[in-house]
Amino acid sequence: MNTEQSYPVRPPISGDNPFELFRDWFADAEKNEINDPNAMALASVGEDGAPSIRIVLLKSYDENGFCFFTNTLSRKGEQLKHSPHAALCFHWKSSRRQVRIEGRVQPVSEKEADDYFNSRPRGSQIGAWASLQSSHLDSREMLEKRVKEFEEKYHGMAVPRPPHWSGYRVVPTLIEFWQDMPFRLHDRVIFTHDAKGAWQQERWYP
Repeated sequence: MNTEQSYPVRPPISGDNPFELFRDWFADAEKNEINDPNAMALASVGEDGAPSIRIVLLKSYDENGFCFFTNTLSRKGEQLKHSPHAALCFHWKSSRRQVRIEGRVQPVSEKEADDYFNSRPRGSQIGAWASLQSSHLDSREMLEKRVKEFEEKYHGMAVPRPPHWSGYRVVPTLIEFWQDMPFRLHDRVIFTHDAKGAWQQERWYP
């Protein structure tokens, strides 16, 4: 009995600009993924050398890198401060595609952080103040109490961005595009920077 899944008919990965290719794949994911096509795994390393991974949301990207926002005092913030390198992975299950990104991490500008924070729903802005991210919480009620305290503090006012809340940009040195193919003969194309900063492309065995 043939148990091989059906696969979409599509040509091998092609293109010489990784950012244009990512744009096309991301647009496809936005059409086909049910929830959060911008969800990506973020891997970082702590002082003990042990890796840590979690899901965050991509909020913007261009040829300078891929941006996400968080509490900089969180566990991932402390890890990125210690070791400013990270790996990202998008897995678009409906499209049967992945994109892996490795690179240096740098903080976004104050303006970028302000602009994005100001675009968030007010409840999320309050939450950025109320949550002592990655620290011990005695009870859910304590978090809800802190939310009410900050709602009262900023009642009738614009909520300012907390000084400990900002964004990071992963500046890629490697971008891999992977798509599922029949019989596990997957398609993999890797882009890496050469000594002059230009992107070089090669295909890898699955």
